[in-house]
Amino acid sequence: MQDNPVRYSFRDVVALRTFVYLRSKLPLQRIRKAMDQLRKWDLTEHPAAYMLVTEGDSVFLVQEERAIDLVRRPGQEVIYSLANVFAPFENMQGRSVADFRRPRPHLEVKQNRLGGWPTIQGTRVPYDAVAKLVAGGVAPAEVHRFYPTVEVSGAADAADFHQEVVQIGGRAA
Repeated sequence: MQDNPVRYSFRDVVALRTFVYLRSKLPLQRIRKAMDQLRKWDLTEHPAAYMLVTEGDSVFLVQEERAIDLVRRPGQEVIYSLANVFAPFENMQGRSVADFRRPRPHLEVKQNRLGGWPTIQGTRVPYDAVAKLVAGGVAPAEVHRFYPTVEVSGAADAADFHQEVVQIGGRAA
């Protein structure tokens, strides 16, 4: 059987992560109500086109410099930060979800770098390419022979993050 990795765009990952974050904080009924409100307002773009956040009681649509309540007081403007969605949090199973922009100290995610795929800090080297080298027996201290810009700490973080992805059932491309 051929292994065809699932590939998602950066915006798909942002949308999925937003919904996982919301679901970790709110009952599904409130998330559905928020989606219904978006449809009522004819806001039917891809979910990643909208910044959706919560404070634990409602869902807010962030537009430009403001946030609008979608559940408790639809249309009411509030103040909120998207940093909460990107920060680490605990999901409903009690499992820690890594920081979206920096899943490990020496890994980073930037939308315009490799379509939002995690890379070794300060490089364009994909984390999974380094992780596969380490899994294949190359010591983190020797990765620089293949990727001169990758430091030992970056190689170790790539291998560690890859193990977490595999452990939760994900696949690297």
